[in-house]
Parts: sequence; structure tokens; C-alpha cells
Amino acid sequence: MSDIGNSNLLPVRMLTQYAYCKRLGYMEWVQGEFAYNADVVEGKYKHRNVDVPSGGKKLGENTEKIHARTVTLSDANLGMISKIDLLEIEGNTATPIEYKKGMTPKNENRTYEDHVTQVCAQGLLLRANGYTCNKGIVYYVGSKQRIEVDLDDAIVKKTLQMLDEIKRVAKNGPIPPPLVDSPKCARCSLVGICLPDETNLLSETEHIDKESVRRMYPIRNDAVPMHVQDQGSYISKHGDCLNVKKGETVTKVRLIDVSEITVFGNVQITTQAIREACNRDIPICYMTYGGWFIGMTAGMSHKNVELRMSQYKKHADAVASISIAREMVFAKIKNCMTMLRRNHPNPLSDKIDELDRLAQRCHRTKRYETLLGLEGMAARLYFSEFGGMIKSEHMEFDFAGRNRRPPTDPVNAIMSFLYAMLTRQAVTTVSMVGFDPYLGYLHRPKYGKPALALDIIEEFRPIVADSVCITLINNGEIAPSDIIKTKFGVNLTDNGRKIVIKAYERRMDTSIMHPLLGYSASYRRIMETQARLLSRHILGEITSYPAFRTR
Repeated sequence: MSDIGNSNLLPVRMLTQYAYCKRLGYMEWVQGEFAYNADVVEGKYKHRNVDVPSGGKKLGENTEKIHARTVTLSDANLGMISKIDLLEIEGNTATPIEYKKGMTPKNENRTYEDHVTQVCAQGLLLRANGYTCNKGIVYYVGSKQRIEVDLDDAIVKKTLQMLDEIKRVAKNGPIPPPLVDSPKCARCSLVGICLPDETNLLSETEHIDKESVRRMYPIRNDAVPMHVQDQGSYISKHGDCLNVKKGETVTKVRLIDVSEITVFGNVQITTQAIREACNRDIPICYMTYGGWFIGMTAGMSHKNVELRMSQYKKHADAVASISIAREMVFAKIKNCMTMLRRNHPNPLSDKIDELDRLAQRCHRTKRYETLLGLEGMAARLYFSEFGGMIKSEHMEFDFAGRNRRPPTDPVNAIMSFLYAMLTRQAVTTVSMVGFDPYLGYLHRPKYGKPALALDIIEEFRPIVADSVCITLINNGEIAPSDIIKTKFGVNLTDNGRKIVIKAYERRMDTSIMHPLLGYSASYRRIMETQARLLSRHILGEITSYPAFRTR
């Protein structure tokens, strides 16, 4: 576990979060998680008048009362540091004033417990720095009211106990459990990271019905990936926008609308644009001209060292590692079966039954080599029937079997490109969650291979990549002219890649019901949810990894 609670001063803001929700405080302080939502942005805006530091200033001619904004105080003995919104000082008496964006609560104390904890902790810091502090003030911007909080012995004792508790939990763990059916969760910016209802559903400690699981994050993100593949294009930053220039043509894209940037081949991007992308946690992915994923630029790596330590420990445990791999292969085979049932005009029941038997055997095997053998057998069986899912009138897209590096026919060229797109998506997703993308459970570590990302996409290969490939061909969206054949293999043309990218993004934004969690979300959201559920399993909060399958 992290010893961050002892090695650094604890920000009072983190103590406040812990008082509001222990799990929230732990995730922000120990695991380094943070996310914006409307409430966070609104609160930051309403803080704007007190977020500009200022020195002491007398109020009027006949008073010695002084106001100072954004004052930072710390004390090594308390082990705390705080940025006080507004400080009133009169002689040796100081009063901290904390701004809150909402309305004054209508409870007995006319304030919230976590707000009391915050001003009390600030009062203790003032006392430690030689001031007299007997009260704090919470100012509710929404109702424009100052609520005084007397810092009596009971409040001080409770605050010090809370301080000792968060330090102890930060040092020794475990992560506090999620709240159960709490109204706090719906407004929390970390709800899509914490997954409180999902974790409670899958844990052994809390038993709730699937119908009670709330989807408390949007079905899909507002920001979407940006793909630039026109050779010779030039990406630069201009204000809050990215300009993509090709010759005289300039396309502007707002940075707020971009979730990641993917560049193909000879596409340039300025240092200023790279730096801004890193500041905004927008990964930049580099693909070859032909579509192979070769690398990524991102800001500082995720702070969740605890997750990576647990990831390495779980990988070293052969029994725990293969239990994760089994679920992934099982789900992949089940999703292959779903694809055949949905798209094959005459799905052979004996082939479906055989795939089902292989899937069931995955759950029983205890040897890694056997599991890989079962996956290989299922893949051969699935791809032996794959051509039957392509309509007979599209004979130019004949499929005789899976091949790659390089692909030797149009169908394999399309699938290879789609698998590369999925890999890129998974690398950015698992990195965002806090994983090391190069250490997996199904795919063994190998130099340069993002094994965990390849693990994650196994469940999505049939229902995303294969589905897009079949749809493009059967609907006539892609033509033989969008394929180029050379002595080095078969690849997509520029126009062909544009068509495939558009169809891929359309599929990733498609909403689908998660059969285990009972709510709908886009495939992109579900991939992130799966990565976060894997993290919950690795951190010991849920007993097994619940791989995604459509039915």
C-alpha cells in the first residue's frame, strides 16, 4: 500500500472529501483519481473571486480587520496543508472562510459535516501557526449566507480522529467500500471510476439486484476521437482549437470535443499542440500509413501506483492470472457464437454446439497452454464459418480463412485494420484507468506488445471489429476499388481507411445493453467499464473478472 499519508502533508481538501465519502477521499488522495463534471466546473467558477492570491488589506479607515485571499498554511506536526479561500484577521484572531457553491442546507446546523471538518482543520492549522481561532465560516454562494461554525472541543476531537483515520487507511488500506444506494453517488465526479453500484452488485459483501444498479454516467462521451490520415496534413494549436491544415484547407476542431488524436503516417503535429494535449490528458496515437498501431504520446502516467502494484502481483500468481484469462476466452467464444447466430443464414447447430463445448471447457482448465489451445480451436472453427456471414452477391470479398502480416485478401485487410484500431483504443483505455498496458493475463509479456490491451479487446473482436467488417461488405459501403493489392500484400486505400474508420467509430458509439449490469451504454463506454471492473477485481473488491458478452 502507499505510504503517502505519512510522507507528504495531507491537503485539507482531501480530508474534506474523506469526511464526505471515505471511498472518494481514498481514491483522490491515495490513487490519484480525478475527473471533472458539471458540479466541479461550476464550483471552480464560483470560486474565481477568492482563487486569486492577495496580501492582507485593511477594511475601512477605523478597523484593524484584514482580509487575505487564497492563503496557504501548513504544519508538520498536524501533517496537513490547506489553501484557505478567505482569511479574516483581527489582531491575533483569525477566522477561515470557505466558499461553497450551493445553497445553505436546511438541517439543524445549517451546514454539512464535511464543510465543518474543512473549516475546523483550517482552524487547527491557524492555531498551530500562532493565531487564535475559535470559529470558522462557511459561505454558501447560492444563498449568499455566512454560516458560523464554533470550533468547540467536540468538533476538534472529531476532526483529529478523521485525520488519523485517513492517514492510517492511506498507509495500510484497504480501499473503503462504495456507498450503498446513496444519493451522493449520482452527483460525484468520480462515479464512472468508482462504479459503486456495479462493485456492490459483484462483491460478496453487498448483495443488490441488477435492477437496482444505476447508470450514473452518460451513455457516451461528448468528446470523440480525432483521426487525421491525409498525408502531409499539419496539426497546430490555435487558442482552444486544433487546426488541421492540408494545402489551403484548414479544419478547426475544439479541444474540448477531442478525446484522443490518432495520426496516420506522414502527419505532423506541433510541439504546442502536443503539450496542450498532454495538459488535457488527450492521448496522441501514432499509426503507420497502413494502419498499424506503433505508439502513443500522453501526459504524466496515471498516479495509481497501487493498481499497478496489484496488477504485477496478480500476474505473478499463476492461479489468479489464469482465472482472469479463462473469463476473457470464455466471453470471446460466446460472442463468436452470437455473431454466427445473428449473421449466418444457415448457422450449423453442430458448429455452434462445439463452440459452446469449447467455451465450457475454458472454465474447467487449469493450465495456460490448454486454454490457448481451446482458444485456437474455437478461432479456427469460427473463421471456418466466417465466410458464410458475407452475402453471396459480394463474391469479390471471398473469405477462405484468417491470415495476417500482411493480409492476403480484402476481408483480412479490413479485419486487420479494425483489430489495430481496437488495440489503439484499448491501450489508451487501460492507460487512462491506471494499468500498465504491457502486462497482461491472457497474452504473455513480450517486448513491445501491449498484452493487457490485447486481453481487453478479445471480448470485443467479434462484436465490434468482425461486426463492422461484415456490415461494411454486406451493405455495400466498401467497394473493391477501396482495396489495393501489391506484391507485399493487400491493404486499404486512403478512401477505404476513411470508410472503415467512420464505420468503426459509429459502432463504438452504438448503445448496447450490458447483460450483467442491466443498463445501456456505448461500446466505448463499456470497454472502459470492463477495464475498471478488471481493476476492481485486481484490487480485491470483486471476486472474479466479469468479462463482457452480449448474451
